[in-house]
Amino acid sequence: MTFAVAADSYDKFMGRYSTLLAPQFADFAGVGSGQRVLDVGCGPGALTTELVERLGAANVAAVDPSESFVAAARERHPGVDVQEAPAETLPFADGMFDAALAQLVVHFMADPVQGLSEMARVTRAGGVVAACVWDHAGGQTPLAPFWRAVRELDPDEEGEGTFAGAGEGQLTKLFHEAGLREIEETVLPIHVDHATFEEWWDPFTLGVGPAGAYAVGLDPEQQAELRQRCRQQLPEAPFTLSARAWAARGV
Repeated sequence: MTFAVAADSYDKFMGRYSTLLAPQFADFAGVGSGQRVLDVGCGPGALTTELVERLGAANVAAVDPSESFVAAARERHPGVDVQEAPAETLPFADGMFDAALAQLVVHFMADPVQGLSEMARVTRAGGVVAACVWDHAGGQTPLAPFWRAVRELDPDEEGEGTFAGAGEGQLTKLFHEAGLREIEETVLPIHVDHATFEEWWDPFTLGVGPAGAYAVGLDPEQQAELRQRCRQQLPEAPFTLSARAWAARGV
């Protein structure tokens, strides 16, 4: 999936969660001084920012299929080699990196096994490939209240629960199919405070990702009903939203 939205819209929608996830994910992948690391599906650069802080811009490269996200990542990190490309055809030579990471990306890949295989190809022998995906199948995501409300109104809507890697053990299976070894899987939890319901809801109206596309595809009355159902799913503000992502790494 290519996100044809402005980088600022993505920041408001998912950036508030992915920036909290990035340090945990980088720790799990073993990112540290002296490495050269690739950020696959970098978006506007939430994980890229974390990698640059740890390694310096010269030791970080990033790719994303979205033109607007690539432009934003380049502007935010002028020293990083940011290229426009899908995960399935990475524009790098074999073994260029010590690690390749994909944060909240595998479930949007057209071919997840091919994408992970490409990440392995550009990683040196003994290097690390790592990926994480929200626990959509378990309903423990920042978007879970939205999709629960959707299913109350549209029971046939599956949401993102059937996406690749979105459940326990699914990333491990994909890693095996991509030829990786010494695979480990874990859970990465986050907790985000929301001062008001509107702070949580309004980014859904920006058209970002499957949830945003669903919201903006409704007529005004349907969207108002969905908004009210979402409010009923959440506690009175201020509230804290807890979520978790499945993460896997392999050699």
